[in-house]
Amino acid sequence: MFQVPRITASAAAIEAALAVADIPVLQMVLFHLTGERRWLEPPFTPVRDVSQFADESGGLPPLVQQVVREAAFAALGDYHAGRLEPQPLPSHEVFAEMMSVCVGERVPVEYVPMMLEEMGLKDRDPAWMVPAFTTATRGFEVLIIGAGVSGICLGSKLQAAGVKYTILEKNPALGGTWYENKYPECGCDVPNHFYSFSNRPNTEWSGYYSKADEIEAYLRDSAEAFGVVPNIRFNTEVLGARWDETAAHWAVTVKHADGTQEVLHTPVLVSATGQLNRPSVPDLEGLESFAGPAFHTARWPRDLDLGGKRVAVIGTGASAMQMARTTAQVAEHLSIFQRSPQWAVPSDTYHRLVSDDKRWLFRHVPFYLGWYRFSLAWRFGDHLLRTLERDEQWPHPERAVNSRNDRHRERLTAYLQAELADRPDLIEKSLPDYPPYAKRILIDNEWFKTIKRDNVSLVTTAIARITPTGVTTTDGAEHPADVLVLATGFEAMRLLWPMDIRGVGGRSLHEVWGDEDAAAYLGITVPGFPNFFCLYGPNTNLAHGGSIILIAECQSRYVMACLQRMLSENLAAIDCKPEVFRDYNARIDAAHAKLVWTSPTVNNWYRNKAGRVVSVMPMRLVDYWRETLAPNPADFIETRRAG
Repeated sequence: MFQVPRITASAAAIEAALAVADIPVLQMVLFHLTGERRWLEPPFTPVRDVSQFADESGGLPPLVQQVVREAAFAALGDYHAGRLEPQPLPSHEVFAEMMSVCVGERVPVEYVPMMLEEMGLKDRDPAWMVPAFTTATRGFEVLIIGAGVSGICLGSKLQAAGVKYTILEKNPALGGTWYENKYPECGCDVPNHFYSFSNRPNTEWSGYYSKADEIEAYLRDSAEAFGVVPNIRFNTEVLGARWDETAAHWAVTVKHADGTQEVLHTPVLVSATGQLNRPSVPDLEGLESFAGPAFHTARWPRDLDLGGKRVAVIGTGASAMQMARTTAQVAEHLSIFQRSPQWAVPSDTYHRLVSDDKRWLFRHVPFYLGWYRFSLAWRFGDHLLRTLERDEQWPHPERAVNSRNDRHRERLTAYLQAELADRPDLIEKSLPDYPPYAKRILIDNEWFKTIKRDNVSLVTTAIARITPTGVTTTDGAEHPADVLVLATGFEAMRLLWPMDIRGVGGRSLHEVWGDEDAAAYLGITVPGFPNFFCLYGPNTNLAHGGSIILIAECQSRYVMACLQRMLSENLAAIDCKPEVFRDYNARIDAAHAKLVWTSPTVNNWYRNKAGRVVSVMPMRLVDYWRETLAPNPADFIETRRAG
């Protein structure tokens, strides 16, 4: 649990912080500290709030809020003076009641174990996570490819368990996508108090949606705190790996910054490269002829000055929506080339900074940060998935998949029309003709205000070719540009590309998967590739909401449990059974077939050319958490070591 030290604070400091506190969260704090049930009952029951960030009042009358604040003031005074000890954690049934009161709607008891971990009230790591296998681990090593979120996460677990490991990172620094992507306003669209490690919460975030530099700094600080950094080999790119059946280990070929190559040997190989690490560059005629700077958003030059430049941006996805606002403010002209419009949700918290008083609450009020994190985890997680299932009786599948999804469409349409009320030409260009969430939903970074600027053009005519001086569209129009930006996403379908991973019999993983049809059991393991694990593998991205750090922690726990079994049972290799792999992926495909992103009229980056969803998961977070709690030995072919 995140420990809140007892401090001496002035009454004025406490009162100032409580004045900006989330009342429902304070009520949970009071119940933890006092055990008084009145904080879970009327008149203290908050109203349901479907906003992404709930109203801090909980919908309660001012006088009721004041009662909560006064009680919290007294309880905090007693806690910090040592006169009050928190109550023991309640039963799962009572904890589910607390969660339900906090968010104003029923939260099933099945969520309690997962949320206890998310809130730091229960350790997520397996019980064996102590250096208890010193003898067994002698000569045992794990190689991890990638020092992003997943690589750091697994590295921290191996470090705690005393298992030797090395992380191979192609870049000169850690952070993965948050190191590579530095375009203007690059950031995460998951609130950072949720987008963080459950065992290392950050009380000092500057904003509610922090930008890439701050997230990278958090990951760097976390890696240092976990003791992971000395185990990272930077500027080391993995070219390929081959399984040696006789020796029961992987031979991994790496390339160093100077171009030299080396072969490393390891019994266990883990890919932590993620899905969004290789830029997708469109096949545009004349792209190489462009005379000025031309680059993908993930390769944004760090010293680039766009002042007074004519900038052409190809694409209107997440990176374009984030970077357009700042770019338009400095560029002479910004031309945005749109293939299809995107749904964008309003958020009055997107640019909001975390106040000093709010940070005081996170630092000094016991249980506050955990319950604040829970409220985000619920609202940005499974809360949404049930609204994305296709209702076969719904009469308007072209615009929505069910009545609730249609209400999403109505609200988002009304917002778009209000933002563009004075530009009907842009409404026609910007209003999607597909159901919300059929493609990735975006947070409006003043996109609609930006495209209304006099120095911005939204071009919906298809691109014919790139010329040395700009972009030519199929209507023959010339769009002059000094700088060309490709906001065209990533090779999400081509997982592990361009690495050459070869398993039993020398069979290539790319041969098994084809060009864009990756699949794995739990998104983690593939038959015929013993002792090889994927983190952030196929069908583990999140489309309905949630934090990929939660997924990384679930997968890391699963991998660690596999390693525990290998060590304790003296196993040379474990290999997922083909029938287990097939049954799981058949179940995944069937679940996807019922969800909005497989709507037959919509293309998105979740699906391959054949229409199969490769990237995202169709299940609730709590279901994936449960399925990855521990491996079932019956799912694997196990090979015992000789002797």
